[in-house]
Amino acid sequence: MPRDAPRPEQAGSPEEFTTALRALRIWCGLTYRQLEGKSAAFGAVMPSSTIATALGRNTLPRESFVAAFTRACGLGEADVERWLDARRRLALGERAPLPHDADPPCDRDQDDAAEPVGGRRAPGPGRLRQPVRLLTAALVGAGTALGVLAVLPDADGPHRPALTAQPVPGLAVPAVGSWAQINPARTPHLCLTEGRDRTHRYATAVAAQLPCATAGRPRTYIEPLGDDVVQLQWHHPKYGIGCLTLLRDGPGRDLFEPRDDCADDDPAQQFRVEPVGPSAAAHFRLRSAATGQCLSLRDQDTEEGAEVVQGRCSGAPDQEFLIALVPPP
Repeated sequence: MPRDAPRPEQAGSPEEFTTALRALRIWCGLTYRQLEGKSAAFGAVMPSSTIATALGRNTLPRESFVAAFTRACGLGEADVERWLDARRRLALGERAPLPHDADPPCDRDQDDAAEPVGGRRAPGPGRLRQPVRLLTAALVGAGTALGVLAVLPDADGPHRPALTAQPVPGLAVPAVGSWAQINPARTPHLCLTEGRDRTHRYATAVAAQLPCATAGRPRTYIEPLGDDVVQLQWHHPKYGIGCLTLLRDGPGRDLFEPRDDCADDDPAQQFRVEPVGPSAAAHFRLRSAATGQCLSLRDQDTEEGAEVVQGRCSGAPDQEFLIALVPPP
């Protein structure tokens, strides 16, 4: 394997281990759907929805998942075993080993030496390809640490742009992404989710505003891509992952459809999330990176089932959305 792949040895907690797994996916450059296909080649069953769910949590995934996932990312057997060893160590409650060049802990007393200050030792540095450094920070809220990646390429970096500590202005989404709920600001009891074209001109699923609690609806995942753009993924309980995609022509023109051929470099699947108004309002505008136009409700409709379309950014109320980051399912 390339020497600059992320390494798991210094993960000191399940959160840091899953953060390293997310970094490994970014390093390998494969989509969830591609990883599903790669794992099948090794005889493993690893649906894309399972991958997204496992990487979205901060608990240790099953050992079988780690084995299949790391192989699908292109690692050799020796490196797969390193990931499995790190997972087993964490499952047994053991701490990460000190780096070879680390200073020994202060010799204050036995109790202090047994437990590092802050309760958990920070992970040692890893690297991403060509070379890319992986930095792990902690945002502490409600007494729980949330790992955040910052992927910093040099001039010869990977295909993805740099991901900063806050890749979405005004929204505290980590660089590895987050589950989210998006509501039209005028109708906060409704969610941006899967619906149908009420004109019946376009037959498949499109983005619309519907009751949030409707069974069988997809969950939304916001994945930053760098350069202040994100991908809006729908994780459907039946159909797997689909990336919200702008339809530029045909009977569905200006609508947004979830498509399973997710591509990080497709402008039709990229969106800019822009704060609107006072920060306390937490309102956002969603703008298509392909056209620069804004997401809005067709005919400024407030009814259930109203389709989301693109249009000129007018500042109208139907172009404002609420975005709440939610825990993994």
